[in-house]
Amino acid sequence: MSTILFELGCEELPPKSLKPLRDALQASITEQLTAADITFDSIKAFAAPRRLAIQIQGISDKQPDRTEQKRGPAIKAAFDAEGNPTRAAMGFAKGLGIEASELTTINTDKGDYVGFEQTIRGQATTELLPAIFQTALDNLPIAKRMRSGASRDEFVRPVQWAVLMQDDTVIDTTIQGHQTGIQTRGHRFHSSDYHNIAHANDYEQLLDGLKVVADFDKRQMLIKNQVKALADEVNSDAIVPQDLLDEVTALVDFPIALRASFEARFLQVPQEALISTMQADQKYFCLTDKTGKLQPYFIFITNIESKDPNQIIEGNEKVVRPRLADAEFFFLQDQKQPLFALTESLKNRVFQDKLGTIWEKSERIAKLAAFIATLMQQQGHGINVDETVRAGILSKADLASSLVGEYPELQGIAGTYYARLNDEPEAVAASLEEQYLPKFSGDVLPQTPIGICLALADRLDTLVGIFAIDQAPTGSKDPFSLRRSAIGILRILIEKQLPINLVALVEQAIKGYSDAEGSKIAKMGDTFTQVMAFLNSRYRAMYTEQGVSVDTIQAVQAINPHMPLDFDQRIRAVQAFSELSQASMLADSNKRVANILAKSEVSVADTVDEALLSEPAEQNLYANVKQAQTVVQPLLEQADYTQVLQTLASLDEPLTQFFDQVMVNSEDAALKNNRLALLKQVRALFLTVADISELQL
Repeated sequence: MSTILFELGCEELPPKSLKPLRDALQASITEQLTAADITFDSIKAFAAPRRLAIQIQGISDKQPDRTEQKRGPAIKAAFDAEGNPTRAAMGFAKGLGIEASELTTINTDKGDYVGFEQTIRGQATTELLPAIFQTALDNLPIAKRMRSGASRDEFVRPVQWAVLMQDDTVIDTTIQGHQTGIQTRGHRFHSSDYHNIAHANDYEQLLDGLKVVADFDKRQMLIKNQVKALADEVNSDAIVPQDLLDEVTALVDFPIALRASFEARFLQVPQEALISTMQADQKYFCLTDKTGKLQPYFIFITNIESKDPNQIIEGNEKVVRPRLADAEFFFLQDQKQPLFALTESLKNRVFQDKLGTIWEKSERIAKLAAFIATLMQQQGHGINVDETVRAGILSKADLASSLVGEYPELQGIAGTYYARLNDEPEAVAASLEEQYLPKFSGDVLPQTPIGICLALADRLDTLVGIFAIDQAPTGSKDPFSLRRSAIGILRILIEKQLPINLVALVEQAIKGYSDAEGSKIAKMGDTFTQVMAFLNSRYRAMYTEQGVSVDTIQAVQAINPHMPLDFDQRIRAVQAFSELSQASMLADSNKRVANILAKSEVSVADTVDEALLSEPAEQNLYANVKQAQTVVQPLLEQADYTQVLQTLASLDEPLTQFFDQVMVNSEDAALKNNRLALLKQVRALFLTVADISELQL
């Protein structure tokens, strides 16, 4: 057992790709070693700005020997009547490099054959590794490779050196056009010379001494700890998004965190703009107080252990100042006119060529949001319809602002700031930011009633419009993010407990595209059908992500509920029903009932004639059905579907007895039709919640 060290030294690797490159390299090498039957105790990947490395400890010296059985012709064809080998046998033996006398007999269920067992010697690990590492490098997820100088070898960045060692010995080969050796390089500035690696086990410790923390995760933890310590000194919390942390970790070999500050006057600017520019442009970690308010500090990570850190701090403060000043300028410039005045320019900005301007979209949002607000008002929610209309008109105004023009991610957020500065009602101001929620899977939902109305109206308007012009998502392409919008609509209606029918919302959204000149939607009926089908199809994606089984979703979809909140309540009820001991038998019985009714050649009556119930088992089932109907009706009115199915579970035994003791397809037509009517009532009871026959229990 020995240790293998591989290192590829490069010019600075792309920071956003470094971590994925490290993981892909380790995964590929692990997979190849396993496929080659080479065992090892552990494998560790290293990634720093100028290197990717792999250290494999306790690796076997060679592949194990293996025995292969070669089967030749049948015994009858291999030997003649005197027992002498035929040409077939001799040809088979010659191909294996042996004498015919060395052949053995292989017994199979299809007869006896001649054969031979040969031992395949395992290759030395050092012979296999060069190809394994090169293959792993070739398969890395690199969008665009480059060549350096006259070299024909391609990689994400120019390669400077390559190391491949077994313990203290070089494995002599060429990787990425470079001869392997035992020399690595340290920090570009603190230790730029080549240094010999005495032993493969010494790699990480050697680089630590050369001011390179080669372990990506260790380097990241150092950054997090330093950032927290500096933030604690000013009683603040650092904003540390994982993507930014990964990128900063990939930019430095030897992280040193420093804290700097900026003028407090910039804090009048929306803090989201300041945070955006400091994170995206400068890779800084911003600081907030315990309430989330931005503080006039930032933390940055330097790659140099400076003798005079103050110079680096002052340099960063000098660099960030004009960026913050730009944000301040845009913010002040926008305030020279009220937010509503910005809507005028929306009349010349196209939302979609066939669907009109952003101003027209704002008007549609206002009308649809008012419709939703009225529904919510009728359901007892405190919401002002006039303020909802005002919010709809202002919903896209900030798209014409200078601040959003420079920082597109501030759409909605800028509008909320400007609305408050213009003394718009707080309910209106808050809704302008909330209209874009949720922004991604698992994101928070809008909290205010008007924010909910805008969020629904905006998404519904876009869905209807894009489907109307035949731009529905296809395959993996969804340029308008309609799948995300649809799930956002469902989540809002479900999680905010809003009993609103999708049919009414989609119909109203379609009407919004009509004016005095006609409708922008040529085929309203087709658009309605397509949008409803699309929304219903999103249930599966949404619930499977929550761990709900596909058959449970199909059971509810089979009865096509149009109210998302109602759909969710049915899903929960079917989940609970699936846990019952009677569930499997009832699901099978429902399948049987559905099949029997489907095969009926006559129209089945809705009512049962008690006088025709001749068998005790059918009389018992009928009595239980009547009782269940009485109990279930008030439960359905309360949408207590869980209790409905709990009640219907009592039909398990009567149904089983019915099928065991009663012949449904009686020769007496009257009896047969009456029994079908009884089964129809059973089926109808279960369909009040879901199609239980869809369950695979």
